[in-house]
Amino acid sequence: MPDLDAAQPLPPAPWNPPGATWTARRVFVHLVAEIAQHAGHADILRETLDGRKSMG
Repeated sequence: MPDLDAAQPLPPAPWNPPGATWTARRVFVHLVAEIAQHAGHADILRETLDGRKSMG
């Protein structure tokens, strides 16, 4: 990716305003946040199943 600030149009969807764009930087930050959130959910499920805590 040569430029993280290059705008990419978003596909038409009910939640995207017409003509909306995101930069590659925004996409990467969004992906990191989503992965971190879901990894936390998976850790909660694992702790519930095996009864062991990974932190604290």
